Amino acid sequence: MEPEKKGKYASSPEWSNITPIPLNDGSDSGAQPLATIAYAPEYLEATSYLRAVMADNEMSERALALTEDIIKMNPAHYTVWNYRAKILFALEKDLLDELDWLNGVSLKYLKNYQIWYSPSIYTIPSTNGERHHRQVLISSRQHFPTLPTGEPAFLMSMFEQDSKNYHVWTYRHWLVRHFRLWDSPQELSDVESLLDSDVRNNSAWNHRFMLKFGPRDDEPAGLPNSTTLPPEQKGRLDVVDEEVVDAELDYAKGKIVLAPQNRSPWAYARGVLRAAGRGVGEWLSFVSQFVGAEAESVKSTHALEWLVDVYLEDSEHEKKEEAVRLLNLLKERYDPIRKNYWDYRIRMVEGVV
Repeated sequence: MEPEKKGKYASSPEWSNITPIPLNDGSDSGAQPLATIAYAPEYLEATSYLRAVMADNEMSERALALTEDIIKMNPAHYTVWNYRAKILFALEKDLLDELDWLNGVSLKYLKNYQIWYSPSIYTIPSTNGERHHRQVLISSRQHFPTLPTGEPAFLMSMFEQDSKNYHVWTYRHWLVRHFRLWDSPQELSDVESLLDSDVRNNSAWNHRFMLKFGPRDDEPAGLPNSTTLPPEQKGRLDVVDEEVVDAELDYAKGKIVLAPQNRSPWAYARGVLRAAGRGVGEWLSFVSQFVGAEAESVKSTHALEWLVDVYLEDSEHEKKEEAVRLLNLLKERYDPIRKNYWDYRIRMVEGVV
């Protein structure tokens, strides 16, 4: 009779004093599971030892190595990430070494949600399974009173793999707030590099807007968006630097010329004007070059829509009638896929014509 095979941990003298806790799928109570997950034997064994050491709240080198083993098999296991963070802080490990290890894992598993960011994280370590590993590490003011020097370069290497990775961008927004990097030359340089590579990178446009006009905690700047504010005050800066506004509008113009049908810089320019309390009418001359006489040679539907809003800023009856004419052109000729939206806008205008 062939002897029973032992797994990696069961056959290890280092783990001989641990009684593993097997997975309880409900069958112990006599109930039949509706769907049984076919875990690999190696994974089942490793997680059974994880339950055992977690039950004893063991903070040890072997437990740390166990978490790495399980993460290699299942990087989406959020509980093991949280436990790993607790061990790192308990053992006072070098977190720069952990970041080096984490960089490799991050590049291998680009969309791993557990690595990056959770908006509720401001204290560490945590027992909350929603905590995200990289943010937990960087949140430690003891270890990282300032931004780690290699962090921007690593984030750019992530963007080389996927320039619109939502998890990485959300983490980078947090990083700016945490280390107060709104005016960091590196932040702006990285964003401009990404936009030079892909002018349609809406994530980079969003980050640029946050750098230039985003809330800065207790500083008298940023966009108030409270639901208690009247509509005319939402998205407006308390303090306006007209030079910054003009520079950003010129930047947006340069990118629009490259790709007139790209919505991102048009939306960016609208946000900048609104933040400064300035109307869309000041762009009339610039916008008109993409529309042509009588809107017969439209190079950008976004420019045509902008022209509609310029006319709607004017209280004259004739201007509103012209706005309706252009909206009908959008609906019937230039952007029929959004017919229902243009119909809605026409009804809104005709209600006040």
